[in-house]
Amino acid sequence: MTTIYNPPLPQDTHFASHWQQTFGCATSLALANAAANSEGPLLLICQDNESVEQFKRELRYFCEKLPNRTNLLQVFSFPDWETLPYDNFSPHQDIVSDRLSALYHLPDLQQGILVTSIGSLMHKLPPKKYIRGNSLDLVVGQQLSIQTMRSQLVDAGYLAVDSVFEHGEFAVRGSILDIFPMGSRFPYRIDLLDDEIETLRIFNPETQRSDQRIEQIQLLPGREYPLDARGITAFRSNFRERFDVDLRQSPLYQDVSDGISSPGLEYYLALFYERLDSLFDFLPANTTCCKIGDLAGAGQNFWQDIQRRYEDRQIDHYRPILPPADIFLTIDTVLADLKQFKQISFASGSTAISLQSLRLPELSSDIKLKTPFAAVEQFIEQNPEQRVLFSAESAGRRETLLEVLKQIQIKPEQFEHLQNFVDSTSSCGIIVAPLDQGLWLEDKKLLLITEAQLFGNRIAQRRRRNKKQSDTDFIVKSLTELSIGDAVVHLDHGVGRYLGLQTINTDGQDTEFLTLEYANAAKLYVPVLSLHLISRYGGAEQDTAPLNHLGSDQWLKTRRKAAEKIRDVAVELLDIYAQREAKIGYKYDWSTEEYDKFVSSFPFEETADQENAIEAVLDDMKNGRSMDRLVCGDVGFGKTEVAIRATFVAVQNSKQVAMLVPTTLLAQQHYESFKDRFADWPIVIEVISRFKSASEQNETLKKVAAGKVDVLIGTHKLLHGDIDYSNLGMLIIDEEHRFGVRQKEKLKSIRANVDILTLTATPIPRTLNMALAGIRDLSLIVTPPARRLSVKTFVRQEQDSLVVEAVSRELLRGGQVFYLHNEVKSIEATAEHLRNIVPQARICVAHGQMLERDLEKVMADFYHKRYNILVCTTIIETGIDIPSANTILIHRADKFGLAQLHQLRGRVGRSHHQAYAYLLLPNDGKISADANKRIEAIQSASTLGAGFTLASHDLEIRGAGELLGDEQSGHMQKIGFSLYTEMLEQAVAAIKSGRRPDLDMDLSKSIEVNLRIPALIPEAYLPDVHLRLIMYKRISASLDDDDLRELQVEMIDRFGLLPEPLKLLFRVTQLKLNAEKYGIKKIDANVKTGRIEFKAQTPIDPMSLVEMIQNDPQTYKLGGANSLQFTHNCDEGADKLDFINELLDNFKLMKPKAA
Repeated sequence: MTTIYNPPLPQDTHFASHWQQTFGCATSLALANAAANSEGPLLLICQDNESVEQFKRELRYFCEKLPNRTNLLQVFSFPDWETLPYDNFSPHQDIVSDRLSALYHLPDLQQGILVTSIGSLMHKLPPKKYIRGNSLDLVVGQQLSIQTMRSQLVDAGYLAVDSVFEHGEFAVRGSILDIFPMGSRFPYRIDLLDDEIETLRIFNPETQRSDQRIEQIQLLPGREYPLDARGITAFRSNFRERFDVDLRQSPLYQDVSDGISSPGLEYYLALFYERLDSLFDFLPANTTCCKIGDLAGAGQNFWQDIQRRYEDRQIDHYRPILPPADIFLTIDTVLADLKQFKQISFASGSTAISLQSLRLPELSSDIKLKTPFAAVEQFIEQNPEQRVLFSAESAGRRETLLEVLKQIQIKPEQFEHLQNFVDSTSSCGIIVAPLDQGLWLEDKKLLLITEAQLFGNRIAQRRRRNKKQSDTDFIVKSLTELSIGDAVVHLDHGVGRYLGLQTINTDGQDTEFLTLEYANAAKLYVPVLSLHLISRYGGAEQDTAPLNHLGSDQWLKTRRKAAEKIRDVAVELLDIYAQREAKIGYKYDWSTEEYDKFVSSFPFEETADQENAIEAVLDDMKNGRSMDRLVCGDVGFGKTEVAIRATFVAVQNSKQVAMLVPTTLLAQQHYESFKDRFADWPIVIEVISRFKSASEQNETLKKVAAGKVDVLIGTHKLLHGDIDYSNLGMLIIDEEHRFGVRQKEKLKSIRANVDILTLTATPIPRTLNMALAGIRDLSLIVTPPARRLSVKTFVRQEQDSLVVEAVSRELLRGGQVFYLHNEVKSIEATAEHLRNIVPQARICVAHGQMLERDLEKVMADFYHKRYNILVCTTIIETGIDIPSANTILIHRADKFGLAQLHQLRGRVGRSHHQAYAYLLLPNDGKISADANKRIEAIQSASTLGAGFTLASHDLEIRGAGELLGDEQSGHMQKIGFSLYTEMLEQAVAAIKSGRRPDLDMDLSKSIEVNLRIPALIPEAYLPDVHLRLIMYKRISASLDDDDLRELQVEMIDRFGLLPEPLKLLFRVTQLKLNAEKYGIKKIDANVKTGRIEFKAQTPIDPMSLVEMIQNDPQTYKLGGANSLQFTHNCDEGADKLDFINELLDNFKLMKPKAA
């Protein structure tokens, strides 16, 4: 019998199966069952990319559990390029990877579903033999020549890099090959022994450390076109034949001739091959095709768009383009080619078979009514024989739904999956599922009602994030951002310019030096072992940095003057610090079992930084002093989860938690997130904002005073004196940089003994300064979640053509757009103008002067994609998280501060699609110098996790703020921000331990070691200068033997076995660490003899030196008041090091005097 669980399938290509009466998600349920019963795969063709996403989500859910099936049915998608026809952009590597994976597996697919759009079907594809012929399997034990493999990979379109992070990249270091194959979930490390593959391991691209071993890997081509010698030759001859242009003037032709993959080269596929295939050539013959929506109409529109863009661009002599017929199929061709496969279509008529699902009536709630959910109640009463299943988007939403249903006397039972409910005898259930549409199967007596149908105007969150680990070494004091010509500060010689690394032969040994240039073109060569003495100059402009004169005492005077000033600041700081330390905070205690249970419900893997931040916050809470911690993490990197864990612990200790946020929208979003996370716990969460009526707010405040509310989230209303907390334990401040001075003063009065946790993406300079100076504790989260791409940022003058292109690109891939216009009086006119230039868009407007209910409705409608462009003011700056909005246009970007621009840019790029930010400037180009600097800074800091780097830039643009009301910027300008904070930290540490701060600064760490042995990282071992510099810095900054051991393990893992000179470098660094405790200033050794120079205050017992000289006068003798001379007779570097280490072991330290 025909039912939705056993839908009719076409028997041959002559007669299609026509289905009707599939409403809501019944369509996906029918298709999932059809695919399970079909002999071959099922191709589902949708009219747009938005439908592709929806069906993919619904089908994956239904295919998890199908009746009478034990194994999982796979659902693939063939994604769209997400670029416009003839675009100058290339699709992102992850999209190319998914496409190549689908094309590779499709010919052999026996059962499963492939979802694609009619637009994707109209693209011509590389020939089937190219995909198969350029794929390669690697197995442990196989013979492999690194050189041959390298050229094969380059030919196959892979990119040679220094460290592998993304699909389609590879790196060769000695006998190690790292590669991230297309279509693979992980990158792999191939370790060779001679020419044989010894091991294959998966590695983490963030930490570059490898973990589990595997036996084989499969390599797909790196792109959809070949850039090998044959491919380039074919392209060049076809290009010359097709286009009559000056080849020297065509960058595209020149790039391909040089083997460079030029952006947008995908639209020249036809020049690489004799003929192109289409997706139909990859499909098995027994495939069944299913068409949904108006494919002919959508295909016709796409073809018109292709024609229009072709006509606009065909006159470009520098970049001639191919006619549409060469790279696209017409819609008529596609529909004709479909006829070779068995067909399912949705149509009404006498021949169509009913799958017996009914359309659900309008069930959405009406808040204005006395009983908002009367429609649902009435509908269920009218259909008493039907079993009812409710669906929520998340566990938190499930709890909200259960509360609502309780009001109309419905108490559903919880189920894991729809199929579990179908198999049970329960009459009413509830599930968590990613379904937006409901389902009514009358003959099966089954009703599925989704949350989206009930709360049509509320907002839910569909999370798409997924975390990965990272290593955040040197985020503050690193040389990573150093480029040639930058200003740096040397502790002993002052400010100079960095000119690069160079190898110099001294005493017959090669040593690597950092070259610095000072005033009057004087050069200073700094041995790599002393890299810890160098820091970036973080003062004002790099170009105007005040270079010091070598050999003069000018730098010493400057440093001494700054040190005096710093001493005073340190005393004041410590006063504040001591007051804070003296404050007795509450000592929290909690059940580990309960906490672990709560943690396990977090749906993502924590990143390493996130774990560190959580650990630091929990340590603060249990040590009994009041907490004041700043958690600084980029937009969307998981700061909220840190706050949620702290909240859980506070509430377990019967304390109330208040969360202060800058905007109503953000309050609402946090309220939803907290409800979601605390869904299974008896914790009461309330929100105070403009979206609540005055009477509702008063009711909430009464509950707060009575101690019936555990967590209160709200805007600055929380700061009002009339809120009476019954037992406030913690205050969480989100987006701290959005609060003004007056509100901060108000906060200080609350701060008495309350624990404070501050979350921000771009800390304001003063905050950053205080955190670095140890007045507040700082936790950094700089790890991007997996598959998150950085936002492509463009700075352009405002033009209609640019706006139309940016918006069209986003709408074509089914996404949404923010258009930021920060003037309420002209915002409607701007929206009207956009309607005229982009007629296909659905546009809505949001600003802070709207009525609360209207604003909430607009935001909810935008979230649910009823609109696809939101014209708004900065109200979205800390607004809702909308994964499908991935383009933002900022009108008059020069009017915004750096932190604001970063926040606004962070509204997009919250999923794994490539996001675009356009900073639009006035056409006359008149903007202030500071605005220019801000725009440049935001453009350069386009990597993920740039929030912290931007705050440092802001420090340089604005000065560090008067930390304690004392003008400090003059000194900071002269010695640079990094050194200033370092000296301040040292002064604070000295006063804390009861010592007077040393005005000449503690230089104990700069022990000079010159053993005349080749201790360096050989260029052949690590050719990349930048990486070499980072590794030198990390070696010289190691604090103990454990650090050095860990680094050695990492370098062997990443770059191969250590060569002899690098082993010596590690040993020399170890020697320096060992010498520190003896108060040694310099160790010098030549061919036969050597000398150890001590500082004026050395802790060595003089008697131990006297004993050594008496016992072996041939080897040791005193050379003046503070040096020991020795004779070693060692030829090899390693023997020399053994001798000196043994010598240091003979030293004895003085015993501390009894008090």
